[in-house]
Amino acid sequence: MKLKIVILFCCVSLTALSQEITPAKKFWNSLQSHCGKAYEGILELPKEDKDFGGKKLVMHVRKCTENEIKIPFFVGEDKSRTWILSYKNDRITLKHDHRHKDGSEDKINFYGGTASNTGKADIQVFPADAKTQKMIPAAATNVWWITIDESRFTYNLRRLGTDRVFKVVMDLTKTIQKPSTPWGWKE
Repeated sequence: MKLKIVILFCCVSLTALSQEITPAKKFWNSLQSHCGKAYEGILELPKEDKDFGGKKLVMHVRKCTENEIKIPFFVGEDKSRTWILSYKNDRITLKHDHRHKDGSEDKINFYGGTASNTGKADIQVFPADAKTQKMIPAAATNVWWITIDESRFTYNLRRLGTDRVFKVVMDLTKTIQKPSTPWGWKE
């Protein structure tokens, strides 16, 4: 009888472990819950940035599939940027898609990195990958991270060994009207 109880306990424990949701999956699910919604935010660092400072910043969690989330990021009238997150083997990858007004790819495109571990449910960290290091040598020490909770989404960049730091904070407490189609999108 004791052996049957031990075997039953082991089977229940293994089933519970296999159904446990990892931090990366919790993060992914949290981000997926915003699919179709748009939010406005602010540039927190550096406040005087010539390209982003004083402009309306909007993110639109525009397209979600089981393993990919595309988030166009608008800076004023500039619709050139899309953050692309993908989920595979319990790791999340962040890539940056840059387009020109005519929809063609920028020569610096699809750079980013993959989380080296499952992270936490509210933060994922993406060190620059080899492709990024080759494409943008100065970005070899880039580390991006995204945080998400009930009220805020932050997109962050730090270039280790330099003063380069960038942080955008989006207010998730209120949705805004969905923006127009980003450059390079067909739909």
